[in-house]
Amino acid sequence: MELVDRLLSGDKVACSRMITLVENEKPGHAQAMTELFRHGGRAHIIGITGPPGAGKSTLTDKLAKYMLDKGYKVGIIAVDPTSPFTKGAILGDRIRMNELSVNPNVFIRSMGTRGSLGGLSKATSSAITVLDAYGCDYIFVETVGVGQSEVDIVKTADTTLMVMVPGLGDDIQAIKAGVMEIGDVFVINKADKDGAKKTFREIDSMIDFRKDWEFRPPVSMAVAETGEGIEELINNLLLHREFLEKTDARTLKRHERIKLLIRELVHGRLDRILDREFENGILREDLENPYEKAEQLYKNIFAQ
Repeated sequence: MELVDRLLSGDKVACSRMITLVENEKPGHAQAMTELFRHGGRAHIIGITGPPGAGKSTLTDKLAKYMLDKGYKVGIIAVDPTSPFTKGAILGDRIRMNELSVNPNVFIRSMGTRGSLGGLSKATSSAITVLDAYGCDYIFVETVGVGQSEVDIVKTADTTLMVMVPGLGDDIQAIKAGVMEIGDVFVINKADKDGAKKTFREIDSMIDFRKDWEFRPPVSMAVAETGEGIEELINNLLLHREFLEKTDARTLKRHERIKLLIRELVHGRLDRILDREFENGILREDLENPYEKAEQLYKNIFAQ
């Protein structure tokens, strides 16, 4: 496939077209992805999550620039809310990273959630595979920012960076279980604001509640707007990468990501089969029993 060959040779336009091909499930995308997967496995994937307004995009911009200055090739997947009109991504992240986008060694892609919960787009895992084959050393995946339901990133990233900010409200909210438990590295952004040190202490204490850490998540403070604290944050991210590479944790994470991707691919095919069945008018009566219909569909699908 010509598009695959161009992508593997470093063609940025081909990379963009391949992600579009996958995102829209165009004919030939499965064959192309099968080939691209064989050329991946080298990139380190850093997920960046946290509440809306935490400054994730600005922080991603600064982290990417740091890696670019070190000579690395960087990919950024910025998951945005979906436009209710065009069904595409609302490109807030691309606007913030406008200066970064002209660098030839960085590839930025905004992806709409398209109704997917958990903070990611349905095509995020496949886009990571594309960027990995494209030759990115680091891939940053910035989630949409939807609060405590945003946990899919831990199944997708090698390292999950949790971005917090001072002044989020009730102290209990800051130490709730859920998203707070998925962070491998924590950073208090906007550390020049009132209450930053208090937030730092709360999160550090929350981490100490758990005693069985194989890798205790480091906590640091930063001001993404000025770049303050970025180098310390990078060092913490690299410490986690070093931990993954010294243990079998990296392999386990990648196995989990492969299982997630298989689930997504199978679910996607089943959804398309169901859509076709509904379009063909399988519900011909007003009050059909959904349990009976589901059993019938299950038998029909797996008899194919």
